[in-house]
Amino acid sequence: MSTGLGPRAERERRTVAKMIGVYCRGRHGGDGSLCADCQGLLDFATFRLQRCPHGEAKPTCAKCPIHCYKPDRRAQIRDVMRYAGPRMLLRHPWFTLRHWIDGFKDAPPRERRA
Repeated sequence: MSTGLGPRAERERRTVAKMIGVYCRGRHGGDGSLCADCQGLLDFATFRLQRCPHGEAKPTCAKCPIHCYKPDRRAQIRDVMRYAGPRMLLRHPWFTLRHWIDGFKDAPPRERRA
């Protein structure tokens, strides 16, 4: 499945997908496939990554100066991260390590509109 993302953004999409998978299995008792609500969140996250103005220079969401998620989706992804974050180290250590390293990158400076 091609998402049209560069390598860095695709890695972030895969990390978010893993986190949502951990959350869905733990909270909704999924059997390996995502429930409709979690699939909708993953689709929304992928859509936002495809439209990110930072492109490959995108920082992690915690360091990003632009909040591109709608408030309800933002609360939903926050719950996912709160639940899945501690569990990711054991289940997906490579994704966890790469996300941690990416967290050291600063956000690109915001361009001022004329």
